[in-house]
Amino acid sequence: MKNIILTLFLLSTLSSLAQTSLKNGLFIIDRKSAETYIGILACDSLQGRGAGKVGGRMAAEYIKSVFEEIGIKAWRGRYYHPFRRHIGNNPNYEMQNILGYIEGKNTWEIVMIGAHYDHLGIKANDTNDSIYNGADDNASGVSAVLQIAKAFIASGQKPERTIIFALWDGEEMGLLGSSHFVEEHSSYIPIPMVSPVPVKGYINCDMIGRNKDGDGSHVDIYFTESKPNFAEWIISDIEKYKLALNPLFPSLESSPGGSDHVPFMEKGVPVIFYNTGLHSDYHQASDEAESINYDKVVDITKLAYLNLWNMANLISF
Repeated sequence: MKNIILTLFLLSTLSSLAQTSLKNGLFIIDRKSAETYIGILACDSLQGRGAGKVGGRMAAEYIKSVFEEIGIKAWRGRYYHPFRRHIGNNPNYEMQNILGYIEGKNTWEIVMIGAHYDHLGIKANDTNDSIYNGADDNASGVSAVLQIAKAFIASGQKPERTIIFALWDGEEMGLLGSSHFVEEHSSYIPIPMVSPVPVKGYINCDMIGRNKDGDGSHVDIYFTESKPNFAEWIISDIEKYKLALNPLFPSLESSPGGSDHVPFMEKGVPVIFYNTGLHSDYHQASDEAESINYDKVVDITKLAYLNLWNMANLISF
């Protein structure tokens, strides 16, 4: 009986410590950080973050500096993971994903969160603004990944699984960065393992900063249908943490235009995809930082953090 009581006490203590760690991370996700990250990534000096362009490389340098500042390690020894594609007349057009990680207790079991950092760059149009800043598309999603990375560091708890934080390049050209990772990763056989590293789950954040028809609480959350517990997590945590969100759960097949969850989904990886919908500034030079609903970005970021916490720490999901 004493052993049973001691075991229950230890389990209760461990659970309490885990909840404290989770909240330590949750409470540092804030509006000020969202405004800072989005403001910098969507500023004119980054020239619309065109993939493979000067502005895109400047954005990559900024993201790398944030990883270094908050203590996120470089994945496989480097933050930049370059890849080439045939674009236009250039057969070796170079782009680069940015990958950081927190090592888990189970080193070779992986969960991921990602967002694309590229946008459309500079191009002529019929306005006086030729810079396509991409505040919602997708500085908003990048801000979420950076805040969630910072939150896991602030939690002070080593996760059960390794977490990769991924910022993808070339999404606007056809999901190039995430597709490259999935192709490369599926053939990567670590030593001394004898099979590819399993990715247990992937969360994607793409365009999470605008209202739909004036609704400041709306968010579309797409998830793998074979994982109904994802919806249970989401509904429970919105209520528990009083997040001002009213989610809809459309099918993945109806997701707008595709995004970086697609290559993972096609490989059978369970996914969650956050999106607040298309709008009149989509792929226009008018997608500026002042149009972002920052309170919504913060609440979606908190919710995605809670999802990732579960993916990283639950025995199974």
